[in-house]
Order: sequence, then C-alpha cells, then structure tokens
Amino acid sequence: MSISRKSNGRRDLHAEITEKLIAAIEADPGEPQLPWRKSSGPLSMPVNAQTGNAYNGINVIALWVAAELRHFTTPIWATYRQWAEKGAQVRKGEKAATVIFYKEYRADPDPEDESDDGSRRVARASAVFNADQVDGVAIPSPEPSLASLGPVERIGSAERLVGASGARIEHGGQRAFYSPSTDHIQMPDENLFCGTDTMTRHEAYHAVLLHELVHWTGGKSRLDRQFAKRFGTKAYAAEELVAEIGSAFLCSELGVTQDTRPDHSKYLSSWLELLKHDNRAIFTAAAKRPKPSPG
Repeated sequence: MSISRKSNGRRDLHAEITEKLIAAIEADPGEPQLPWRKSSGPLSMPVNAQTGNAYNGINVIALWVAAELRHFTTPIWATYRQWAEKGAQVRKGEKAATVIFYKEYRADPDPEDESDDGSRRVARASAVFNADQVDGVAIPSPEPSLASLGPVERIGSAERLVGASGARIEHGGQRAFYSPSTDHIQMPDENLFCGTDTMTRHEAYHAVLLHELVHWTGGKSRLDRQFAKRFGTKAYAAEELVAEIGSAFLCSELGVTQDTRPDHSKYLSSWLELLKHDNRAIFTAAAKRPKPSPG
C-alpha cells in the first residue's frame, strides 16, 4: 500500500494507519473482521523490548494489525537502533511497522477560543520491528501479566475490576446493553453464554460485560462522551468503536479471550464507513477509551 501524503508532501500518518486498518478488516472479503478479534486465545499488549513499557493508544491497534497481517507470534517490538543496542540485527528486507508519538509545542492562543491555552502537538512517526524479524538475541519475555494466570484467576481479576467500577449490573433477558436513562448495565444470565475450544463460558460472559462497561464509562456523570458534534449521524458508530477498542484493551490486559460476537457483522459496515469518511476516527476512539485498573 502506498504511503498517504498531505498536499504539502508530508506523510499523512492518520490516513496511513487508518488505511492499513481498513485493509486488514477487508483482507477476507467473504468474512471481514476486526484484526484484533482472534479465536486462538487472549491478545497480548505490545511492549517495547528495550524499556519493557507497553505501547498505548492507537499504537496498540497499529501493532495488533501489523502482527495479525504478518503472522508474528510475539508482542515484543523495538526500533532498529534499540534492537542493535541489545545486540540484535534486523534481517535484511524486513519491513517496519509504524507507531506514532506526539511532540508538544506552544503557539499563540486563538483569541476567539477562551479554552485555547496555546498548547499544540504534532504527530511524528517511528519505525519498529517485531522480535520475529531479528536475529542474534533471545526473544525477551514480557513482564508477567494476568494472561499468564489460570482461567479462574483471570476471571477473578475481571470481576474485581467490574466490582471496583461501581457500575450497577442487572441480569435477565436475552440482550446485553448499557441503558443511559437508568444508568445500568443489563446482562443475560451467565448460563446463556456458550464456551468454545479456546474460550470458556465465563470468558464469553466477561468479554461482553467489559464491552458494556466501556459504554457505562461514557455516562454523563463520568466521562460524558459526546460524539454528535464530532461525528454527526455517525456518533453511534463512533461510540460502538470506542467500546470495541476499550473492551479489546481490557480483555488483553486481563488475559480474557474474546470471541466474535454475532452483532459484529452489522457494526463492521458502519465502522468501515466511519473510517473511510474520517481517517482520524480510530485515533479519537482509541484516545477516548477508559483506562481503569483491575487492582
């Protein structure tokens, strides 16, 4: 895929990453799916080989996409220089993945905008390589995570996170949803969920619950997410994308395997339309997802 350019000739990083995400979703025309929805087990948060720090925001999605498209087996990444400093050599011909960092600077505030304090930031790109692309060093092991625990412990962590949130959860019916009018999460009874070869019934229940919990965080008394002004008629799709990304991050951090939900197919078309219409939508969604701690 060609690198997107702005009219001034510079790389359009937002368009570039969005185009790669769209291509990954549409990679299988017969069965389009989000590239971070895997049935082989829980996702792992990508981490930097040198610092041990986890990547965040849009970079998590960008690296998940890169790993899925290239069939990488490890979540360890680093720049060419960082690998060299560890005594490793990136193999000739290997292609890098792009991550983004922001540089902040000051400018004259907009006199017509009382909230403008003059803070500005500009996106910059960094090229990183997966541990599967290098020779000369043992693949480093990431810090122990909840994913390394047994299923009972992982579900326990998910339950503690939900309990600590204070969300009101009621059970009954066949649908899972968050109701803004009553400010509660409605869930079917857990025994209505089915397990698979790679996911237990408890994980299926908690993956859906975490999705609805992300919706709950956008309530008026909490983050008060308002997308109507930003996305217009596509505001609902944007909120669903936030919940999808947020639950993927939480499931990854907690080691809970996700499975493709039956309603994803109807959302995929609206998400694709949103992404094609606005190449910054995925950045906004990734930035809006909540960051609770499981404790």
